[in-house]
Amino acid sequence: QVQLVVSGGGLVQAGGSLRLSCAASGRTFSSYAMAWFRQGPGKEREFVARISRSGGITSYADSVKSRFTISRDNAKNTVNLQMNSLKSEDTALYYCAADSTLRGTWAGEYAYWGQGTQVTVSS
Repeated sequence: QVQLVVSGGGLVQAGGSLRLSCAASGRTFSSYAMAWFRQGPGKEREFVARISRSGGITSYADSVKSRFTISRDNAKNTVNLQMNSLKSEDTALYYCAADSTLRGTWAGEYAYWGQGTQVTVSS
């Protein structure tokens, strides 16, 4: 198993940046593909980005492509989400997720979840 702790949320003005981090403990971090999801008010949890175990494969939701960057540091057991050019529609609770296989965009595919961190973008 792996335990995930998310940090880095907060309040930012539109156009600003935030960096989220997800620290993992438990089994070897490099054994897990990682992903970020978010859930806005009254919305379903949606895929944001994912990264393979080695970090060599990444993919993004169309809504965040070119603005967000997912990365991982297997030596530090962390996965990060750099969010630039934030928009009000990015306001949501952000979660990191892990699975032993590089999964798709459906939240139900992921076995392990961290707690959410709130990101609020003011316009």
